[in-house]
Amino acid sequence: MTALIITAILILLTVIVVQIGKVTELAAKIRGEEDVQESQNKRQGGYLMLFMVGFLVFSIGSAIYYKNYMLGYGPHEAASAHGTSLDYIFNVTLFFTGIVFVITQILLFYFAYKYKSVKGRKASFIVHDNRLEVVWTLIPAIVMTFLVVGGLDVWNEVMSDVSEDDISVLVPEAENEYLEIEGTGYQFAWHLRYPGADGKLGTRDYKQISGTNPLGQVWTDKKNMDDFHPSEIVLPVGKKVRVRITARDVLHNFYLPHFRVKMDAVPGLPTHFVFTPEKTTEEYRQSLREYPEYQVADPDDPEKQLWETFDYELACAELCGAGHFSMRRVVKVVSMEEYKAWLEGQQSYYMSTIRGSDADPFKDELLDVEVKERKQEFNDALDKALSATEVDEKTIQFNYVNFETGSADLTPLSKYELDNLVEAMNKYENMTLSLAGHTDDTGDEQKNMELSTLRAQTVRDYLTSKGIDESRLTYVGYGSSRPIETNDTEEGRKQNRRTEFTILTQ
Repeated sequence: MTALIITAILILLTVIVVQIGKVTELAAKIRGEEDVQESQNKRQGGYLMLFMVGFLVFSIGSAIYYKNYMLGYGPHEAASAHGTSLDYIFNVTLFFTGIVFVITQILLFYFAYKYKSVKGRKASFIVHDNRLEVVWTLIPAIVMTFLVVGGLDVWNEVMSDVSEDDISVLVPEAENEYLEIEGTGYQFAWHLRYPGADGKLGTRDYKQISGTNPLGQVWTDKKNMDDFHPSEIVLPVGKKVRVRITARDVLHNFYLPHFRVKMDAVPGLPTHFVFTPEKTTEEYRQSLREYPEYQVADPDDPEKQLWETFDYELACAELCGAGHFSMRRVVKVVSMEEYKAWLEGQQSYYMSTIRGSDADPFKDELLDVEVKERKQEFNDALDKALSATEVDEKTIQFNYVNFETGSADLTPLSKYELDNLVEAMNKYENMTLSLAGHTDDTGDEQKNMELSTLRAQTVRDYLTSKGIDESRLTYVGYGSSRPIETNDTEEGRKQNRRTEFTILTQ
């Protein structure tokens, strides 16, 4: 019904316009075409002057009214070190172009009014004037020179790259004082990558991209081992950040509006920019709090005001497809203490997803970090046993001593934990041990007893080969007679197949 009414109104308006046109034609015939035309010119000239005034007032007034919502004005001053320079260049450019805009609009409409067609008026011919040509060429050239030179100076500041010779103050193990992160755009999200404790991002090869390796990281490059993939961007305030930017499919754009940095993400062509955040997210929120425009309820969270829910954001500034809007990511700027605490909660992508899988080139060897972790774990268990008063609490199970299936041959990685025991016995010269081997109940009990004894003996032989006196060691095999878990499940049987030692004297 509503559509029918609207259609009827439009038809009536059309009929009215047509009828007015016919009336105008009749009036022109009665009064004469020239008189009617002159009357229309005067009226239209007046309308144009009124429109000019209204247009300029609206343009300037709306800019003033909405300035607190625009980047660079009100609370939205740049949150990065170089951002103020960009805002300054923008304001200088706006000043000169604003003058030109106002003058040209006034002249445009004034000339339309002043030189409207009037009966009896003739056009005047003005000869070529070189001075006029020089003036309107020279003035813009001078202004443009200052704008371009100033812009280049700011551009060089923004696009200056980092130095590899800088000394790190961000993380002790890193070589550079800056933090380098990576953003890879794809339809429709950003895949983020941070360096670990070494402060370096590992190499990538697009040929190695797979379901478990979305960035094509080269796992033989050990710099990749501590890199992690967070779901949000978290940055320490006051520290220089280098963003490495690339894309996996189409053209994207890595845009951080509040920091005044943006750069295209181009498939196959890595780009970058460098900036230093100078305001934490909380500090920016407090600056918004001072403005009435942000002291209203957030439509998405009515219990909070707009200033309370503000977050810096990462946006894609290219129309990369139908899901373009979902490229938005939250950016948090925090204190160095908060940043370090956040880092501690992140897990290496290699260790959480790749380690031990078929894609792991080091699955048959231990990494330095794993050797250190296992040594610390062993020492903690040893210290606890040495301080225990109950006999049962002085038994320690080898967590990483393993044997080939059905034999007493040690696996290559077993030596690390046994070397930890060698080091402990050299430290505690009076310590004597009883080594014990255990199996599950699978197979013949007599063979299990023999196998457990041989495995305990193998551990004894390894220790003596490292210089431990044989008189400090005894060994025994218990077969399946002392299970610690049920033998009805594979997991239980796995725990029953163990080797352990008991501290006899210390």
